[in-house]
Amino acid sequence: MLDHFSVMVRDLPASAAFYDAVLAPLGGRRIMEPGPIGYGVDRPDFWLVPAPEGGAPLEAHIAFTAPDRAAVQAFHDAAVAAGAEVLHAPRVWPEYHPTYYGAFVRDPDGNNVEAVCHRPA
Repeated sequence: MLDHFSVMVRDLPASAAFYDAVLAPLGGRRIMEPGPIGYGVDRPDFWLVPAPEGGAPLEAHIAFTAPDRAAVQAFHDAAVAAGAEVLHAPRVWPEYHPTYYGAFVRDPDGNNVEAVCHRPA
């Protein structure tokens, strides 16, 4: 259902380095730049947009689809290596559904970023 999504960031190079690292295990890559940076698999559907000077970005929640549970773990590991705050380590979230497997971290601007796999183990 998601066509594209963008978040405002204070430090575009720092945020780009973070998303380069955490989206790679999910099959994502930079597709368009300079200016706003567009990430995706086949087309840009996730964008980093510089925040206005003196403006503070607002927290967003972004959930990226992972092809399997190993990719969720790789996303988590890449985020930790990039210095992200871990909100929730990879685990099953049965309150969402029996095979919902996700990990949640904060990006450099405080956004809640998740990788989720809906497939069984």
